[in-house]
Amino acid sequence: MSEDGEGELPAFVALHGAALRASRVPERYWESLCRKLRGEVFDAGDYFGIMQVEEVEEEADEEMEEQLKKKPNPGNETCFKVIVTSENGLQASNPNSIFLIDHAWTYRAGHARQQLLHVPGLLHRMANLMGIDFHGEIPDEGSIEQVLQEMWKYNQTYQLSQGTAEEKVPVWYIMDEFGSRIQHSDQPSFATAPLFYMPQQIAYTLLWPLRDLETGDEVTRDYAYGETDRLIRKCVLLPWVPTEALDINCFTPEPSDEHYQAILTENKEKLPIAIKPSVYAEDKVFKVFTDVRQVLNNLAHPRFVFTDNEGEADILYNFSHFKDYRKLSEERPQVMLNQFPCENLLTVKDCLASVSRRAGGPDGPRWLPRTFNLQTELPQFISYFQQRERRGEDNHWICKPWNLARSLDTHVTNSLNNIIRHRESSPKVVCKYIENPVLFHREDVGMVKFDIRYVVLLRSVKPLKLYVYDVFWLRFSNRAFSLDDLHDYEKHFTVMNYAPGVILKQVHCEEFIPLFEKQYPEYPWTTVQADIFKAFAELFQVASAKPAPLGICDYPSSRAIYAIDLMLKWDTSRDGKRIMQPQILEVNFNPDCDRACTYFFPLTEMDWREEKKMSCEDSVTA
Repeated sequence: MSEDGEGELPAFVALHGAALRASRVPERYWESLCRKLRGEVFDAGDYFGIMQVEEVEEEADEEMEEQLKKKPNPGNETCFKVIVTSENGLQASNPNSIFLIDHAWTYRAGHARQQLLHVPGLLHRMANLMGIDFHGEIPDEGSIEQVLQEMWKYNQTYQLSQGTAEEKVPVWYIMDEFGSRIQHSDQPSFATAPLFYMPQQIAYTLLWPLRDLETGDEVTRDYAYGETDRLIRKCVLLPWVPTEALDINCFTPEPSDEHYQAILTENKEKLPIAIKPSVYAEDKVFKVFTDVRQVLNNLAHPRFVFTDNEGEADILYNFSHFKDYRKLSEERPQVMLNQFPCENLLTVKDCLASVSRRAGGPDGPRWLPRTFNLQTELPQFISYFQQRERRGEDNHWICKPWNLARSLDTHVTNSLNNIIRHRESSPKVVCKYIENPVLFHREDVGMVKFDIRYVVLLRSVKPLKLYVYDVFWLRFSNRAFSLDDLHDYEKHFTVMNYAPGVILKQVHCEEFIPLFEKQYPEYPWTTVQADIFKAFAELFQVASAKPAPLGICDYPSSRAIYAIDLMLKWDTSRDGKRIMQPQILEVNFNPDCDRACTYFFPLTEMDWREEKKMSCEDSVTA
């Protein structure tokens, strides 16, 4: 390090050392990397070159032609390789043998189409990079679709660890022409890793050798880096090494007991000791400690007062997850709180699917879309997808993060490559997309998707007491439903109350029911709602059927409110009748009740008390 750069390396390591260690970048390269990043030194061209390889055309019989069609890029006879061109080769021990690769395109998945449409030159560059014919000046839909399909063979990803929920949504990028030409090998000669360089707020890809190379040796990397299981590697490499079918059973049993214990350990949750239910005087005034703004603004009953002292509170109503139930149960067992130990078995999507299988076997219950955990059930999902494809069945799926709300980083697709690659960005489940939803007619739009949110109160686990508030909330898509334009958020999603400038359609449940029954006179809402409540009861029964951490923990001082989001789909009953089948989409911890407080409770104190009395009396107990 030169004198004018003295002190740069310690500061660089303080900012980036953890990321470099996680990516296993050898420390001998760090000083050179610091210098190259600071000076934006792209010297890979001094050591490497891109070689174009033409495939030799031979007379091919029908069988060979069919095999060619199954190649990752049918019809593209040109391929490229990166080779070492330095006369002295390249030594892995040389501290300067680390290189920066620039990124040609950086984006979030939901913005890809719009960027291809509107960023000048982007579509043309991506088409050239991917070997797609595009010679026009104006982006056309066909070329955009081809790029959106092919990009999953070129995409890499990283995720920011700080910022808002929106800012933490995974970022996808495509390396420049040099980086994108580096081919796969199971015995790679180089390693790569993304690095977000904080001073410039720019991400680069780092390239360094794993062994010494001579002039003419090929530069390769492992596209399934870090995967050691042979079957998983085969699955991860499918976008580049297609195989017609995975000869495996798509059966997905419930995970082992150890799986749930590992979740408990990872969450750092300490289970409570057994306590007896507390008995409170009928005139007791409860002190409430809370950081939830909606509770502070709307809890006005005279038997509750707020306190800023958590130690003197009778009720803890926390926005964040409570962890140390053991200490609370030992020292203050009479203190009530708004959470249950192990409730993540409901509120985290992969756990929701796992515990729900107790009600319906490996395929899951009829009230939950078929769901696979992409981290642990990728081979089973691919097998299931391919089986459906061969049978000509609908294969639209929705990828969801395990633990994000508001449809963030959620994508609808019928591309297997897309789904496989999304596994790399963040832990996700993939659920069968409801291709035949029950629709609602909006006079201003037409037949649209809608979902329903019910707020439920879990009063106790043993015995199971579950109450459903009979005021439900509705969310509507803003465009008529059809099984196309999968990128169109306002056609395929219903969460409109967080997107700026997007219309939020408001319909009170009391207005909705007669409109719904007018559209579907053979399906009275009382019958539909009874099926919905039956699904809720079954869900909570199986979620609490086993002792913690395999089920929701029985803790007498816990009470919890959840929001259950669901849709209705057309299905056929066992006796052949067409039915509306509830489909539970997710269960939300500490749900946003702003609409409840804003639209349904702007009442006087007397009216408020009457409303509360009605809601309790009309609740449904499971």
